[in-house]
Amino acid sequence: MLFFSLALSGCALILPSNIPISEPISHPVRFLLTFDDGPSSSNYMNSTESILKDLAHNPVQPGIKALFFVQTRGATLHSPGRELLPREYAEGHLIGFHTATSGHNNHRFLSPEDFVASLENGIADIRNATGTAPTLVRPPYWSYDTRTFAAYQAHGLHMLLTDLSANDGKTWGFNGSPRRRINLHNQLAAMRAKMVAGSLPVVDGVVPIVVTFHDTNSYTARHMNEYLQILLDVAKELNIPVSDQAFYKDRSALERAALARTVKDGSEPVVLPGLWGWIWR
Repeated sequence: MLFFSLALSGCALILPSNIPISEPISHPVRFLLTFDDGPSSSNYMNSTESILKDLAHNPVQPGIKALFFVQTRGATLHSPGRELLPREYAEGHLIGFHTATSGHNNHRFLSPEDFVASLENGIADIRNATGTAPTLVRPPYWSYDTRTFAAYQAHGLHMLLTDLSANDGKTWGFNGSPRRRINLHNQLAAMRAKMVAGSLPVVDGVVPIVVTFHDTNSYTARHMNEYLQILLDVAKELNIPVSDQAFYKDRSALERAALARTVKDGSEPVVLPGLWGWIWR
């Protein structure tokens, strides 16, 4: 059980990364940062607030814009989370829907009535906070089926999963990531063959690589600047060209890139981070 907990939370599995790195890649990549589960409602060293500050002011690329998949009910109803959601949008970030239940509930296991209510409540909450409805959704626990996928589509929501995951979701209180560098290195190495084959979409001249963190994780917040540098370092190690603008700085460009990477068919096989693919399979 300890292994299972660590694998899902912060300690990445060591994957083989013996992929050749000499094959040329035709287009540079740009990292599309996403954050799940926030905004944080903590009154002490709020992790969402810390991440917003680091995205705006960091030594790698000041002014980074990210995609926040938010929970709009439960703890987020309380201050300061209530104020952070509109602040995220006001600072130029993109807001996506995660869930609008009282907790981090799996959409597949909700009753049809509760599921639809969650979608409608979440869309309304985000519209009220930002003035615009969300276009993107990421299901809690990466869990979906053809029924929930169809409901997302019917509500104007396009499902975005991920290419790289920091595996920093809290599991039974553990929120560190002692293998954060090798984890991101190996996941990016696994993506390299797709880049060489040209099977990833090119948007605005770059290949968007989706990276997932959790802005409710205090460890992630304390190491955000380090994570940014790690992404650039492992791309260099793998001989993957990175755009002069390594991260997104414009919400519209960010949204175009995210929509290009969404799942188009709810029945198509996908690769999920960590052990989640094995769990749901």
